[in-house]
This record gives sequence, structure tokens and C-alpha cells, in this order.
Amino acid sequence: MNIFVAKLNYDTNDDTLRSTFEQYGAVDSAKIVMDKFTGRSKGFGFVEMPDDSEAMNAINGLNDTELDGRTIVVKKAEPRENSGRDNFRGGNDRRGGFRNDHDRRY
Repeated sequence: MNIFVAKLNYDTNDDTLRSTFEQYGAVDSAKIVMDKFTGRSKGFGFVEMPDDSEAMNAINGLNDTELDGRTIVVKKAEPRENSGRDNFRGGNDRRGGFRNDHDRRY
């Protein structure tokens, strides 16, 4: 199961995140998302746990607890296709054209 972890301290690293979740079971990966321009943490990350029951125990056990001085939010990660980013360009389709005549602005 892929787990989303938010409100992380900007100094928390991948190893700390991994060891925190390993208290609940096996961890395949633990990765804090970094800003590509500054190289600093964005304050959230993802943990992948192979056993769903261990992952749910970790979510229930760690949500709203303190890690490195911050109260973290832990929940099951949503698939990327549900992010709503497809609407980034408004009424235009991905090719830059209009979907139909009603979308056209005169």
C-alpha cells in the first residue's frame, strides 16, 4: 500500500521516515518529496508497505502523532489520476484546441 505523509518537518529525511514506519512492519520504500529547484523538502512524502494490514496499522498508529517536532498527517495515498490536474488548461483540450463550439470564446 502506498501511504501519503504530510506536514513533515523540513529536516526529516528518508531514513527517519523509513524507521518510523518500520515499527509497524516491512517498508519497501520511504521517500520525501524534494523541490527540484531548491533541493529542500516540500514537507511531504510517501511510504510503500507491502502488507496492507501493516500499512493500515501504521496509518492508524502514526496519524496525528509527532515526528521531529511536527504533528504529521498519515493516510492512504490517492492514485495520481484523481488529482484533478487534467483540468489545468481550462476548457481547452491537450492539443490546444477547443472541445466544441461552446468552449470557444468570441
